[in-house]
Amino acid sequence: MSASQPRTETSPRISDEIRKTTCYMCACRCGIDVHLKKGADGKKHVAYIEGNRDHPVNHGVLCAKGAAGIMQHLSPARLRAPLRRTGPRGSGQFEEISWDEAMEIAEGWLRPLRETAPEKLAFFTGRDQSQSFTGLWAQAFGTPNYAAHGGFCSVNMAAAGIYTMGGSFWEFGQPDWERTRLFLLFGVAEDHDSNPMKAGIATLKARGAKVIGVNPIRTGYNAVADEWVGITPGSDGLLVLSLVHCLLKAGKIDLDYLARFTNAPVLVDADPRSPQFGLLLRGESGRQMVIDRRTGRPADFDAEGVEPDLRGKLRRAGVTHRSVFQHIAEMYLSNDYAPERVAGRTGLDANRIHRLAAEIARAAFDEPVVIEQPWTDFRGVRHERMVGRPVSFHAMRGVSAHSNGFQTCRALHLLQILLGSVEVPGGTRFRPPYPKPATAHPLPHARSAPGQPLGGPHLGYPQGPDDLCLTDEDTPARIDKAFSWEAPLSAHGMMHMVISNAHAGDPYRIDTLFLYMANMAWNSSMNTTQVMQMLTDTDADGEYVIPRIICADAYSSEMVAFADLVLPDTTYLERHDCISLLDRPISDADAAADAIRWPVVEPERPGAAGVRPFQDVLCDLGAQLSLPGFTEADGSARYANYADYIQNHERRPGIGPLAGWRMGESGVAHGRGGPNAAQIDSYIANGGFWRGEIAPDARFFKPWNMAYQDWAVRTGLIDGPQPYIFSLWCEPLRRFQLAAEGHGRRQPPEHLRARIRETFSPLPIWYPPLGDDQRAPDAYPLHALSQRPMAMYHSWGSQNAWLRQIHGVNPLYLPTALWQEGGFAEGDWARVSSPHSQITVPVAHMAALNRDTVWTWNAIGKRRGAWALHREAPEATQGFLLNHLIHELLPPRGDGLRWANSDPITGQAAWFDLRVRIEKVAAPRVSQPAHQAQASPVGRGPRDVAQKVTR
Repeated sequence: MSASQPRTETSPRISDEIRKTTCYMCACRCGIDVHLKKGADGKKHVAYIEGNRDHPVNHGVLCAKGAAGIMQHLSPARLRAPLRRTGPRGSGQFEEISWDEAMEIAEGWLRPLRETAPEKLAFFTGRDQSQSFTGLWAQAFGTPNYAAHGGFCSVNMAAAGIYTMGGSFWEFGQPDWERTRLFLLFGVAEDHDSNPMKAGIATLKARGAKVIGVNPIRTGYNAVADEWVGITPGSDGLLVLSLVHCLLKAGKIDLDYLARFTNAPVLVDADPRSPQFGLLLRGESGRQMVIDRRTGRPADFDAEGVEPDLRGKLRRAGVTHRSVFQHIAEMYLSNDYAPERVAGRTGLDANRIHRLAAEIARAAFDEPVVIEQPWTDFRGVRHERMVGRPVSFHAMRGVSAHSNGFQTCRALHLLQILLGSVEVPGGTRFRPPYPKPATAHPLPHARSAPGQPLGGPHLGYPQGPDDLCLTDEDTPARIDKAFSWEAPLSAHGMMHMVISNAHAGDPYRIDTLFLYMANMAWNSSMNTTQVMQMLTDTDADGEYVIPRIICADAYSSEMVAFADLVLPDTTYLERHDCISLLDRPISDADAAADAIRWPVVEPERPGAAGVRPFQDVLCDLGAQLSLPGFTEADGSARYANYADYIQNHERRPGIGPLAGWRMGESGVAHGRGGPNAAQIDSYIANGGFWRGEIAPDARFFKPWNMAYQDWAVRTGLIDGPQPYIFSLWCEPLRRFQLAAEGHGRRQPPEHLRARIRETFSPLPIWYPPLGDDQRAPDAYPLHALSQRPMAMYHSWGSQNAWLRQIHGVNPLYLPTALWQEGGFAEGDWARVSSPHSQITVPVAHMAALNRDTVWTWNAIGKRRGAWALHREAPEATQGFLLNHLIHELLPPRGDGLRWANSDPITGQAAWFDLRVRIEKVAAPRVSQPAHQAQASPVGRGPRDVAQKVTR
């Protein structure tokens, strides 16, 4: 008699319905399947989140953050209703009000500003993914004071990439995962691009490709790298230029690539007596000039069939012109960049630098990648094959967040381009809508007038001093001083300077600070303790120095407590969002792609006035204020809500926020076309995204490939072909240098001339971080860094019930020698001092760390009372921020001036220039500084977060 086996359901249903949308637990924008179950109330509730296997970004892979999105959605810290402050700023004391009253207050504050002085509104957003929309709203309002968080995140990387090669790493570039043989990461932590990066590294390792991580800290990607280079912080550019020196000396550069696709052969005015000294020679057409090898005569760089000569030289009208390449050879063959000269500063052995250069050269030139695919370039030359150098790079905030970061990033791009490894098989590739040169981007606009919209976008890419945002008195037109002489190429604004400048009234006073998803009273500000004081300071009449603060957020953050009016946002599962080609899409190197979020559940907050998607609120405010573009001719609202905007707004004829399922002349079309009332429904039916593939003959050499240029026009990325060459010699930088040397109509103030002359080199250079000349190295011998962990992204993450179990505290990690010399043991604490301040924090030992560096995880520490956490939560008692040690200004120089702690070219916040000293101390009860607990407008979360749903 056989024994009976119990019946087991091997694939039980875990939900009643699956709705596909886009994750928002980091910036990867992965596709997710949200499983819904019917609850006891008869409504559908989120029960489980997994990856969407059909999605082009993650192909079903979902990280811990994405899976924990359910806890974000259920967070006890969610706001429930509009709030009006009743207690002192920062106390967290509010009363709930209706949405009608909240909108009436907001309009009452904003309307007089628009009618009289629109620049007195400062509207800045954090990591929102709708910047093309929020920027349009600010432009319609007429304030020059708008930007997002990029200025304190990674603008050096973005701007250096666009000024040099028309695209950058991170969201607009990727390695050729299928073909690269050597992959180098510089300063990359785990929070950005995490799923694609993890999948890509796994692909490389499965193929036997080598991964090298250059980072002072060995965690995450650097921990799984085949080789770790533990460089001294801030010296990455010196290492890169030493590699350039070695490659030039060995002749391991791609001369054909340089001649065809870069400005290396373009002629430069080489006469120091000339007023055009250092500028590129242009012909009657206005195009850059080269010497044609066929004729030995000057020609336009893009003339049909021209063969540019890297050795070109021309004497015209008594002025000598030489090619950019000759300047490159002269500069970088200097022994100043020899490994033996730079080894000490970088913390690396000279032999190791030589070996790294040899390994790069071997991978690039011994095993080129060949695809048998004909293509035609912009000079009309047909190429029978696509040949590439299989070396790729990726870099992020670790090299960007220094005051020498822009030139370091440019140096990295110089290295890539000398190898011929950009936009080729096996190298680094661009994602549509990039590549796009700096000259194809708008210029910044800042001229405001009562009752009028701004003349164009706030942010852009200046080409010289005439494009700066200055008043008629040559003072900064923006409150953050972006696009002024203090930071001429600040393409993402300088959000980290807004509160400090507004408090100082420098360059002028503002009336209303309007923040969206920006925790500027805590982890998103330098000098956190004093910033909180700035937000609460009053003048001689007892009025707040910053008169009004409006804050829009989904959660009870530290910043919310400082607002006078709080507009509560939804979670990402409760609203429409547009991941647009106008902004930050989900394209890959082989296709253009965009996506949506949509309300998979309704935003319900029982017993309260409820929450609204912030973009809907802006649509309504725009209509109430009669902003152009948000109202019809009869004064009625143009858009019912943000979903209506997504479907019906056109940035230019036939081009809207979404590229998929538009209406063409003969029906549905993709890329170009008119509005389609069923567009969002079409996205939902397709899993929440659209993807338009690039034809095989257009997938590589995009800036020069006419098949790609034609495809980009058809798709609506550009209105006409715009091939261009990479800018190894960055002419805009030289124009600013010339102004600092006394040339031109617009020149910098005297105190900035020397800095501009020294740092604005048109070829990449390295210089020590700007604060180093005012810090005695012996007094502050250690570099101090922070980075986000793989399980966190926003400060949101550290109030997530699941993610808190991974990172509930953040010790300061010390290298072995420092640990031993200081007599530290497990459980010890230390006082950490900078030239600005000091903190007292728990410490831990880490061997895989640069010997002169200490570090911690960022944004784990929380202020007591915030985020609905218990006042004795470990994040509040043992967690901490390095931000308290970092001032937004450099130490005073005795000249009475305020010098920003930023890159002098882009204004990028120099977070990682921090220098400290450390000493062992007795453990306090809580980490220091300890601030007074904030009251929580949402109460305190339960001990356990639980939700019971049934079928």
